[in-house]
Amino acid sequence: MIGVLLVDDDPLTIEVHRRHLERIDGFDVVGECHDARSAVSAILEAAPGAIDLVLLDVTMPDGTGVDVLRHVRARGDAVDVIAVTGVRDADIVRQMVALGVTQYLVKPFTFAVFSDRLRQYVDFRRRASDAAGPATQEEIDALLGALRPPAGTVLPKGLSAESLERIAHAVRVGGPLSAVEAAVQTGLSRVSARRYLEHLVDAGRVDRIPRYHGRGRPESEYRWRS
Repeated sequence: MIGVLLVDDDPLTIEVHRRHLERIDGFDVVGECHDARSAVSAILEAAPGAIDLVLLDVTMPDGTGVDVLRHVRARGDAVDVIAVTGVRDADIVRQMVALGVTQYLVKPFTFAVFSDRLRQYVDFRRRASDAAGPATQEEIDALLGALRPPAGTVLPKGLSAESLERIAHAVRVGGPLSAVEAAVQTGLSRVSARRYLEHLVDAGRVDRIPRYHGRGRPESEYRWRS
């Protein structure tokens, strides 16, 4: 299990993050902090291996996420951190990246987006473990790529980013799926689900493969490309 410390000055936000994590296998919330000072103490005083990941807010009453990271990095703590915040200031983003955040997730977001980022983090940890010792260039590229969400592109007319995220999440977690199954899981129409699935095929994120049901024409199903 990946031990997670939740840091946010809003108790409701912490509760939402906790509930989201309960829906994703492999994560265990081991602590909650509502300000920068207690977050620094919790990280530095934790037993070795108790906290693997911190979901860190940027704005808090007594400091910022940048302050928290500066303190823990100065003490040599290399805990993984995902910034979860409404702050979009480019300078803050650069500072957080320089201090080693693995992801920067901007509020508000859907559960599908949250889940995908956490699953990317799991993939990153797995690849880091597999590549222990001298790593090849391919292993390094794959390790860095594990934390990189799909490149944003201009969507065709009639497609929305939110619905695309829902379809992508459904296929990634529950696939392979047909267009009908994807529609049921996401609440979209079959025609709309197929459009999003075909867009993901064109983007190289999903493979379209035939699904045979005895005699007759096979049905297309869509599988997330590893």
